[in-house]
Amino acid sequence: MYWFVHVGVTTELNIWDAFSPGRLDQHLNPFYENDIEEGSLNKEKAKEILECLWIKFNNQPAPPKVGITLKESGTYTDFANINTGGITEDGKDGVNDVSYIILDVMDEMKLLQPSSNVQISRKTPQKFLERACEVSRKGWGQPAFYNTEAILQELIEAGKSIEDARHGGTSGCVETGCFGKEAYILTGYINLPKILEITLNNGIDPMYGKEVGIKTGDARNFKNYQELFEAFKAQLHHFIDIKVNGNNIIEKIYAKHMPAPLMSVIVDDCIKKGKDYNDGGARYNTKYIQGVGIGTITDSLCAIKYNIFDKEKFTMDELLNALSNNFEGNELIHNIVVNKTPKYGNDDDYADELMQQVFNAFYKEVTDRKSAIGAKYRINMLPTTCHVYFGEVMKASANGRLSQKPLSEGISPEKGADTNGPTAVIKSCSKMDHIKTGGTLLNQRFAPSVVEGEDGLNNMANLVRAYFNMDGHHIQFNVFDKNILLKAQKNPDEYKDLIVRVAGYSDHFNNLSRALQDEIINRTEQVF
Repeated sequence: MYWFVHVGVTTELNIWDAFSPGRLDQHLNPFYENDIEEGSLNKEKAKEILECLWIKFNNQPAPPKVGITLKESGTYTDFANINTGGITEDGKDGVNDVSYIILDVMDEMKLLQPSSNVQISRKTPQKFLERACEVSRKGWGQPAFYNTEAILQELIEAGKSIEDARHGGTSGCVETGCFGKEAYILTGYINLPKILEITLNNGIDPMYGKEVGIKTGDARNFKNYQELFEAFKAQLHHFIDIKVNGNNIIEKIYAKHMPAPLMSVIVDDCIKKGKDYNDGGARYNTKYIQGVGIGTITDSLCAIKYNIFDKEKFTMDELLNALSNNFEGNELIHNIVVNKTPKYGNDDDYADELMQQVFNAFYKEVTDRKSAIGAKYRINMLPTTCHVYFGEVMKASANGRLSQKPLSEGISPEKGADTNGPTAVIKSCSKMDHIKTGGTLLNQRFAPSVVEGEDGLNNMANLVRAYFNMDGHHIQFNVFDKNILLKAQKNPDEYKDLIVRVAGYSDHFNNLSRALQDEIINRTEQVF
């Protein structure tokens, strides 16, 4: 039944859709227990049935992508994200026998799809968390880890009832929603560092020489950091207005010309309201705008505030000249901003407070805006792969990032900026108010030797617990030897089956663009 519904929905919508079957283990466990009791099923047969389902998901094609669409989402997975674990509808531990079988299926099949995850609550047995870590540390990117309590708080914060929230979870990359009761639509990405770049150039996009923003003043004349940040907020308001106005046009087209009758049957309240799924018929309707590059913009603002306004190491004019020249001939400034400036990801309040400023400005600018059909806007912090594309359309950044290089990924720190280990990273990331979002994405990378053995397994599980105790939404791991990826770049035919975690999904390393491969290779390698 799951498969027929999945095929029906993807056929009807005809898009890369991130349609998720939700809490598969909790839905199937009553059938499993009944068949075990009757003697018509055993654990191995149940695993085989699920493995057949996994193969069906893995062979589900996504529509072809070209141009900018391919660059912003450089994958052909369809983001079916199965939730395992968490809690039940009455608030009890949701881990059951099928939960463990699903982990065994992930471990044995090692397929890109479905993009399986585990929900970890405070009631989740340590045995289940450690088993999930055992699978994850094998290095192919699944499962991802989600915080059940954070998900519940996010849904309640967005106006859902506790009963409906407990039926919800995550889908797509990291998005939160009430399964079967909500239309939660991702509407596109906002390049936060690009908005700062346009602010520093008084509304001009220096990459193309076009006036795309508003006049907020010559940055050389800003007397203090606060004047700069007020100008950034004005530009942010300008671009969010453009984004929402564009979304409204698209939304009206969908509501009038693109009905979804199957979705309207299977999602609650569409029939009750007599309204189509694409026309606000669902019980809850949410539109998301995804913020990209929080690490890059935070470190850029740090470089400006710390070195220009606080320490007066160089002037705004000198920095702008360095950026326009890609730091060529300005090696001293480049060294200062890269190596002698506070960075997000090190549990340094100087940097982390600027991250909070940017996050709160983005949150306030977007949240609770109304869409054309009456849905409410919220924010996510995820990039898919557009952090690579967004870097391509930018010149150098104040944090030392060179022209056309990728931005930071998800809410992860800028590559190489986090030098104090993974515990400092999660402390910095936890200072973001995840509950105000509908999802945040944190990648961490380890060498296999760091997480091997019982100590490595315990450290990995404890890192997840610690982050979730600080209300972190999501964390996922890339566990690989950097030299293997370098060899795979040189000899791709010898590594056809190599899988890595990209953003909210895994993909074959050879399927990725060279820029995305390099971005993954250069992510900070953590040690405990």
